[in-house]
Amino acid sequence: MKRIASRDNPLFKSLRKLTQASQARREAGLSVLEGVHLCQAYLQWRGLPRHAVFDARRLEGERASAEVMALRDEIPADRQVWLDGNLIDDLEHVQAGQGVVFVVETPAPPLPERVTDNCVLLDRVQDPGNVGSILRTCAAAGVRHVFLSDETAFAWSPKVLRSGQGAHFSLTIHERVDLQALLARLDVPLVATTLEDAVGLYQAALPRHCAWVFGNEGQGVRAGLQTAAALRVRIPQEPAAESLNVGAAVAVCLFEHRRRFAPD
Repeated sequence: MKRIASRDNPLFKSLRKLTQASQARREAGLSVLEGVHLCQAYLQWRGLPRHAVFDARRLEGERASAEVMALRDEIPADRQVWLDGNLIDDLEHVQAGQGVVFVVETPAPPLPERVTDNCVLLDRVQDPGNVGSILRTCAAAGVRHVFLSDETAFAWSPKVLRSGQGAHFSLTIHERVDLQALLARLDVPLVATTLEDAVGLYQAALPRHCAWVFGNEGQGVRAGLQTAAALRVRIPQEPAAESLNVGAAVAVCLFEHRRRFAPD
């Protein structure tokens, strides 16, 4: 176990750079998880982190936390880093954090040769909260592969991770994907969500297995993907209402699909 008491410590400087600079995380191929829930989910689904960083005050003395101590007990000592004083504040992105940060390798799975099961394609979905919410919905609906276009928010950013609430770890997430080129790998039909020239979701003859594509918050699914779709669907709603947030639209579509085809 390493114990750090100074901001001048080389390891602490490295950790702080990772937590504060997205470019540093990308170059190192590392991501940062904050809080007991995310870290527990990572242990359950993916295994041990590279570093498990703890606020020493949450492990001893009056401020000791049973949750944090239980998490510590699952980590080998040689991967633990304890921070004295208020050093943890330099690493956490939220106020009143829980005093635990994991540094983990960012998954970079290869594209499958063929896509044969239900999946989701995100076309330029830029809001981190939306992307995290969508990943959470995919995990709950039983979708396992998600493909993110180059202009979609980075899935492993702190904001997306917080919004995803651990969903990342049960999914295979492919980033910076050329979605148009991906179509050649699909062995399932493409279903696009759009407001024009589309069949109502609840009347549509949805295929049992398909690739759903959802588009940018303001511009929707790009024209090339709409043209390639075997089916275009819209979600019925009140005429005077604004179109649904993309995160809500994903939830409606995936759970309608699950209602039709998934076992109870």
